[in-house]
Formats: sequence, structure tokens, C-alpha cells
Amino acid sequence: MQLGMKKHNTLNNAAKLTALLCLLTILLTPCVIVNAGERGVLMKFGQVQEQILGEGIHLIIPVINTVKKISIRIQKQEISTEAASKDLQNIFINVALNWHFFPDKVNRIFQQIGDENQVIESIINPGIEEVLKAVISQYTAEEVITKRGDVKRELDQALTVRLGTYNLEVNDISLVHIRFSDKFRAAVESKQIAAQEAKRAEFIALKAVKEAEVKVNLAKGEAEAQSLLREVLTPELLQRQAIEKWNGKLPLIMGKDNLKLWNIQDLITGSEN
Repeated sequence: MQLGMKKHNTLNNAAKLTALLCLLTILLTPCVIVNAGERGVLMKFGQVQEQILGEGIHLIIPVINTVKKISIRIQKQEISTEAASKDLQNIFINVALNWHFFPDKVNRIFQQIGDENQVIESIINPGIEEVLKAVISQYTAEEVITKRGDVKRELDQALTVRLGTYNLEVNDISLVHIRFSDKFRAAVESKQIAAQEAKRAEFIALKAVKEAEVKVNLAKGEAEAQSLLREVLTPELLQRQAIEKWNGKLPLIMGKDNLKLWNIQDLITGSEN
């Protein structure tokens, strides 16, 4: 009887010990939580593994495994740089690049380059500067402004190709601010002033020509009117108009000696009999 009880107690103790060991194993076995917008690079004794840990909780073997978390969210990188245009003008440009890691390539990126900061310093910043200088050199300083959309499009395409070789994706690039040297700005301002003065002089000259044309046309019209009037107002027409307007009374003019009558014809033609 006592032997049976001892055996039962032994089994209970063994079960408790087993449960305790399992609990200790669970508690001592570290877990890693990969947050939303992250991927975990799994390493075994420091060697990067092919397996990439997605979002959630993961159990790893202590000492043997370590995990490096990498953000796969869109990140913004701003950089200010200087580039020379096709006409050798210095242009100062502020660029903002939106980019992110390829989620299924984070292990290779971390193995070959490093974490986000190392990627920015080693790949993204030098890439932006080199591509920007190559693109800007194809445009004159004036075209960088007038063809800003073309410049942005070429930058986007070139950076997409360049960063894609490092498993990085370009979401968008923006030319935030473009500045020129003081000397170039002064030259542009002088050019604009000269152009405005030239347009003003052209307007004044055109106005003078138009006014002269108006005067010539008025003179021609007046000359033609006078010529037409001379052709129309013949002596016969004037005589007929005078007769039509005569009231039938002869004009009486007092002279020194006697009254004198004037001939109607003389009155019309203006000659005295």
C-alpha cells in the first residue's frame, strides 16, 4: 500500500517537474515581435538566413539566432546639392526622394549594405547627386526652369534604374527648390529689362507708324474731297442753285447819282456789266 502511494507521488513529482521544465523553456526561449511595416532579418550565429520574418511574433533559439528589424515603409530623404547646367551655370537644388526597401529583399540588402542609415549614406545620397548632375548637364539654366517637368521625369527614371540594382524602390522624387548664382540672376534680370525696353520701343515705333498712316489717310481723304468738290461745283451748277434760291426781287443799290440795278447774271458770276 505504501509502495503504491510512493510510486504515485513519484509520478506526480515527475509530471510537475516536466511541466516546470516546459514552462521554463517557454519563458527562457526569447521571442521577437516584428511590427507592422517591418521585416525581420533572421541570422544564425551572425550569418544572414534566407528566411525573412514577417509581421507578428516569432520564437527564436537563444544565442544561436538574432533578428535585425528593417522598416519597409516609404521613407523620405532630402538632399541639397550643386550641379552645372549645359551652359555652365551653377545651379543649387534641393531634392526630396521617397523610397522604400523591397520587402522580400531585406535580407540581401542588410547582408550587402547594412541598415537604413548605411543605405542612405552609401547608396541613396551619392546616387541622387550623381544622377542629378548627369541630368542637369543636359539642360541650359533657363531650360531647367521652363522644362522642369522633363527634368523631374528623367531624374525619376534614372534613379529608379540605379537604386533598383540595390533592391531599393523609388516612389517619387521632387525638385523642392532651384536656385541660381547671384551673377546669373543679375544677367537674367538685365536680359528681361532689355527685352521689356525693346518691346516698348517697338510699340512706340509701331504707334508712330500707325499715327502717320492715319494722317496720310486723312490728308488723302481731304484732297480727294476737295477735288471731287471742284469737279461737282461747276459755274452752271452754282448759277442754277442761285436761281433756285432767288426770290424774284432785283437788288437795289444806292449810288451817288442814281439808283442802279444789277444784272442777275452778274450777281451769279460775280462780274459787273
